[in-house]
Amino acid sequence: MTDIPSFFETPSPPGLTGIKAWLLTTDHKRIALMYLWAVLFWFMLAVIFGLLLRVELMSPGKTIMDARVYNSLFTLHGVVMIFLFVIPAIPAIFGNFILPIQIGAHDVFFPKLNLLSWYLFMLGGLLAVISLFSGGFPDTGWTFYVPFSVNTQSNVSLTVLAAFILGMSSMLTGLNFITTIHRMRADEMGWMQIPLFTWSLYATAWVQLLATPVVSITLLLVVFERLFSLGLFDPDKGGDPLLYQHLFWMYSHPAVYIMILPGMGVISEIIPVFSRKAIFGYKGIVWSSMAIAIAGSLVWAHHMFTSGMSDVAVFVFSLLTFLVAIPSAVKVFSWISTMYKGSIAMEPPFFYALVFIYLFSLGGLTGLVLGSAGTDIHVHDTHFVVAHFHFMMFGGTGFAFFAALHFWWPKIFGIMYDFKKAYVAAILTTIGFVFHYVPMFILGLQGMPRRYYDYLPIYHTGNFLAGWGAFIMVGGIALMFVNLLMSFRQNIRATDNPWGGTTLEWAIPSPPPVHNFPEKPHIDDLPYDFRLIVEAEKNRVKKGQSHP
Repeated sequence: MTDIPSFFETPSPPGLTGIKAWLLTTDHKRIALMYLWAVLFWFMLAVIFGLLLRVELMSPGKTIMDARVYNSLFTLHGVVMIFLFVIPAIPAIFGNFILPIQIGAHDVFFPKLNLLSWYLFMLGGLLAVISLFSGGFPDTGWTFYVPFSVNTQSNVSLTVLAAFILGMSSMLTGLNFITTIHRMRADEMGWMQIPLFTWSLYATAWVQLLATPVVSITLLLVVFERLFSLGLFDPDKGGDPLLYQHLFWMYSHPAVYIMILPGMGVISEIIPVFSRKAIFGYKGIVWSSMAIAIAGSLVWAHHMFTSGMSDVAVFVFSLLTFLVAIPSAVKVFSWISTMYKGSIAMEPPFFYALVFIYLFSLGGLTGLVLGSAGTDIHVHDTHFVVAHFHFMMFGGTGFAFFAALHFWWPKIFGIMYDFKKAYVAAILTTIGFVFHYVPMFILGLQGMPRRYYDYLPIYHTGNFLAGWGAFIMVGGIALMFVNLLMSFRQNIRATDNPWGGTTLEWAIPSPPPVHNFPEKPHIDDLPYDFRLIVEAEKNRVKKGQSHP
């Protein structure tokens, strides 16, 4: 393994060696790698928690844990998966690594702030784990709903503080990306020459910067309420629990787009490369990203249709919810149109992208059921909501993350993975995902509430099938990561541009040098010049070469 090109061999900061060179680095690529290993650790931990929950729910009554442990594990699964994986995964890892290179910069604008955001991320995760062993992990769910979160004796305050610190990390990352895109783009790169992945991170960063302070203040108010009995949210003291719900969802629904917009950017990068065509509707995708960021911040109260809202408010928020589906549909239309009559090269990143489109579209359609107040009344707080949420967040962001891993793995590490194992892992993960979550839609329509530890025998079949689907899905995920890690041992060198990509990261060596570009990069007139792809494909055919 000593001859594998990797960042473990890049020059260290002056005067530093070993682990200190990593912990004090300001290189955006090294920080991205530290995020990668940290996020993967938290992801696998959350997957294990989720699998234990499904094992418990495979049969009525107690199976492997009691109700208290179930509620704590449920909360821990949600907190870790949302705040430590779904929100930071794509921006913190691939945003940090790829964004500066795509715009021709040598680093982010605030390198030290970038390192600080990683330390805040790790500190937030550490506090979440410590709270598990100091007073018992909270059993409130990841939403920390009041008044229960104010009155429970579990250690809510430390976990809420952990979420607050993770929000600070998210804001610093967003601020860094916005400034980097504005101030460090290559001179020849206009706004309409910016790659679509960078555009998605730009839209996401604004949401991070504007929406995260709302939930940060709200979480601090929960801590103050617990410490000083202020009476803000507790109705026994004159507070209003609905105030918390409004404040929480004013952030947490925009957070859905913090989670999904970077994934859409990944898909917008992958589809044209493997279709051997320029992206269809570049400007449409750009403006739809900004429209999603804006409109997605105005629909939070559709989570509260059953809370006693006025009919006018229900109508307005339901209408806005349906309108936000339009820019998402624009993206799906552009992706499919790009593939139309394209010279498709079916590689693992493209396969994951296709699965993303299918699962995201299905999740979006079920979201319209929840966005309509008439149907939402019947399925609110049932397993239908759980299935929809996971179709969007895991079927969307999760599969986009897997696609990004397989797409940029050769660029990041300079080595290639085994394609056959990648296909098998992708198929198993997809089959397991469908068998895991589709039964939850049926359970929700039957009336099974979410978050319940036990259930009536009528719900047994659906939960049993969902449990077996979880085992298949986790097996596929495990195979995928084993395959990627085994690539270090197999040491199959990747070329600088194994896929025929046309953005700037594919114009430099794999892995990239310390300062990215040995000389000032040249920017083409078009953001995606498919002629370069076609020419590369012709040369490959002439030489009798195939894809890796």
